[in-house]
Amino acid sequence: MTSSHSTNATPVSNPYGHPLPSYLQADRLGPWGIYLQQVDRVIPYLGHLARWAETLKRPKRALIVDVPIELDNGTIAHFEGYRVQHNTSRGPGKGGVRFHQDVTLSEVMALSAWMSVKNAAVNVPYGGAKGGIRVDPKTLSRGELERMTRRYTSEIGIIIGPTKDIPAPDVNTNEQIMAWMMDTYSMNEGATATGVVTGKPVELGGSLGRREATGRGVFTVGVEAARHIGLDVGQARVAVQGFGNVGGIAAKLFAQAGARVVSVQDHGGTIYRDAGLDVPALLAHVAEVGTVAGFAHAEVIANELFWEVECDILIPAALEQQITAANAPRIKARLVIEGANGPTTPEADDILQERNILVLPDVIANAGGVTVSYFEWVQDFSSFFWTEDDINARLVHIMKEAFAGVWSVSQDKKVSLRTATFIVACTRILRARELRGLYP
Repeated sequence: MTSSHSTNATPVSNPYGHPLPSYLQADRLGPWGIYLQQVDRVIPYLGHLARWAETLKRPKRALIVDVPIELDNGTIAHFEGYRVQHNTSRGPGKGGVRFHQDVTLSEVMALSAWMSVKNAAVNVPYGGAKGGIRVDPKTLSRGELERMTRRYTSEIGIIIGPTKDIPAPDVNTNEQIMAWMMDTYSMNEGATATGVVTGKPVELGGSLGRREATGRGVFTVGVEAARHIGLDVGQARVAVQGFGNVGGIAAKLFAQAGARVVSVQDHGGTIYRDAGLDVPALLAHVAEVGTVAGFAHAEVIANELFWEVECDILIPAALEQQITAANAPRIKARLVIEGANGPTTPEADDILQERNILVLPDVIANAGGVTVSYFEWVQDFSSFFWTEDDINARLVHIMKEAFAGVWSVSQDKKVSLRTATFIVACTRILRARELRGLYP
């Protein structure tokens, strides 16, 4: 594996003096570098388990695949795909697949590592994994999208499986993509394997409640965090970046709880209404046209002004590295709930903490999706399916319990919620590593 980045950076060494490979070094790789900085912050709190901490800095397995397909016009196109398994000490790999033109190995590695932390934080028996293809899916026809999905699934089929690594939807992927992946894997195995992916259509073994699970989890832990800082959700002003399954659902639930959603930003622009946006109408508008742009009952504001909106709760639910040292000083919220993965840089984290703005980190805030994915996987194995009320109740219970544990560690050790979540999760991961030992 090679990196196209400059080789002039100072090598980063582990505690025993052996340099990390260049593609793992923090100063070269964007999202992966952010993850490494987060790990470094937690190591002093790991006690004797710090002996195993290097495990967290090296993905267990990274696969880069060529994905060739025939386009509708008869030409051959090649796309680069990835599947990274960061850690499987606590169970099979688990994490989404994204189709996006900016997907990189660094991003997929970081996302897989955050999945390890996220799964351990809510104590579901999974390790962390992630996948992606560097492609803008909007440029493909439905037939081309299906052929690319199926070829990608065949290429990574050597490392995925119901007991090895279970993909799920992520950015620009959905139930249909998962259905194609499940079918492709099943055809290659010669038997239907519904448990190879989660986030499938209900008709193919998918779970009720899965589509809204991440947004519901964001809302659930957001309400818990607000309660701890004396913030009345029913009177809160909310700003949301990203208005898909995460941001849109979270906005709907906060609005139903009485909050005013005053600003929403997505790839099409930023809208604002001081009296509060009509969230159901906005969801219908986005479902029809694909963006918040053009929504009649709001004013348009400049994208950079989104970060200055007067609000109590800010929910970044788009992509990583959105809150930076440049805009963190302008944020007016009391509570930031990370619906997206890695939306806040370490520098911005420090600024927000200094400003007494509570950050509810991604590795617990958006864990609702993988929690219900776990429920789906269990249901597939047993061929016994639960009601949506059962699923939502179980989700809320797990999310509240996980938040309570993280809050307790944060208060006890006087650290941020992010560091507290990493302490809880990394302790579980490394304890499993220690108990299992090394083979051979």
